[in-house]
Amino acid sequence: MYELKTKENDNSVIEFIENVDNPKKREDAYQLLDIFTETTGYKAKMWGPSIIGFGSYHYKYESGHEGDAPLVGFSPRKAKISLYFATGDPRREGLLKDFGKHTSGKACVYINKLADINIEVLQTLIKQSVKFLQETYPNQ
Repeated sequence: MYELKTKENDNSVIEFIENVDNPKKREDAYQLLDIFTETTGYKAKMWGPSIIGFGSYHYKYESGHEGDAPLVGFSPRKAKISLYFATGDPRREGLLKDFGKHTSGKACVYINKLADINIEVLQTLIKQSVKFLQETYPNQ
């Protein structure tokens, strides 16, 4: 049976951020921590070794695969900062048009630094992602 690697754990979020090598990326991580905490109302938790997540939901796919994941989150990685929003949300692409300099994959939106993006749009993306997942996966 497939074992999910990215699980919520009790590792220290602050300790993780303090170990980010790049001082500017560390500073951005602290700002993101504040933005995500204030916007979601959830306490930051580590998910796996490198994702800072907020809230959680339980998903179950038609294939039978199920698990838990953060509603939203971020990770200050070496190359870029990864932002995690809901996949499948039809409003996401529209919001990203006004987001600023970024690239996006299936589950992640990647930014180089916080100064490249519109913080108000970030807050809207966070709120929309939480709302979408709570509506898609009720009874949390």
